[in-house]
Amino acid sequence: MKIVVTGAAGFIGSNIVKGLNARGIDNIIAVDDLTEGDKFRNLADLQIADYLDASSFYQRFADRAFGNVEAVFHEGACSDTMELDGKYMMDNNYTLSCRLQQSCQEQHTRLLYASSAATYGGSATFRESAEFEAPLNVYGYSKLLFDQRLRREFGQRFENCGAQVAGFRYFNVYGPREQHKGRMASVAFHQFNQFQADGKVKLFGDYGGYTAGGQMRDFVFIDDVVAVNLWFLDHPEASGIFNLGSGHAQPFNDVALSVINTLRRLNNNEQALSLEEAVRGGMIDYVPFPDALVGKYQCYTQADLGALRGAGCGHAFSNVQTGVASYMQDLHAVATKG
Repeated sequence: MKIVVTGAAGFIGSNIVKGLNARGIDNIIAVDDLTEGDKFRNLADLQIADYLDASSFYQRFADRAFGNVEAVFHEGACSDTMELDGKYMMDNNYTLSCRLQQSCQEQHTRLLYASSAATYGGSATFRESAEFEAPLNVYGYSKLLFDQRLRREFGQRFENCGAQVAGFRYFNVYGPREQHKGRMASVAFHQFNQFQADGKVKLFGDYGGYTAGGQMRDFVFIDDVVAVNLWFLDHPEASGIFNLGSGHAQPFNDVALSVINTLRRLNNNEQALSLEEAVRGGMIDYVPFPDALVGKYQCYTQADLGALRGAGCGHAFSNVQTGVASYMQDLHAVATKG
């Protein structure tokens, strides 16, 4: 089985490669842009058959240069929600995706691609339906436009596609191999570094009708994201757009407390604290909500998993307490190893 993973040196892409390797699949063509050279670390411990720069891949794939490819996991994109260059965003996230999708259908290659919960934007309902889609930034729009194009071509549930096409609306993904993402890394990653350096973590103060640290997101552990992607690889009959979150919203305070308590235990074998105790002890620093995010920020997200369950995927997702604890252990082990 030959597989292509775009964005293979990125966060989700490299974890998908890892998941494929765990199944004994290493005939993988990894596609990325390593201008940011340090991202190589995400591939260094993995097995792939070849690497191509993204600038040359799409045309070569259209020219059938790689023979019979079973599936493409398309994770390559500009994922910076604060990027304001709309032309750059649309070229990367929409135009290239359209070219790839056309080539996949022509070659009967399955396409499993990254959409985003940013397509919902200011909506209060997170269901894969047009009336709930209202992106707040050009990143969310670039992802939505590709979803819309496929709906027009294949039907609302992609019922008329040839080879399998499945899009995943990722919610707030966190976990190993995101260290290169800078400001776009998960809050859990940033809080690990904050707590190790200063003994406290930072969260936004009150905003949008939510108390300090009370804004709620659907946080989904990377291992769960990989498991669902691989479930679709095993089920070529399943096509459509699917939410990929835990299905359960939790406040940012839950993330902060899980970070604090896990690191207190790992660092000094200290007992777990309640949220009130952590705040009282100065371990959570609530900072003013930034002006740059006003009107562009989702204060609440929670994936409706009806479509995913309807497709037959019964994967059980980790909650924040379990997933963040596992992630902190991984980061702590890496930091301790030096």
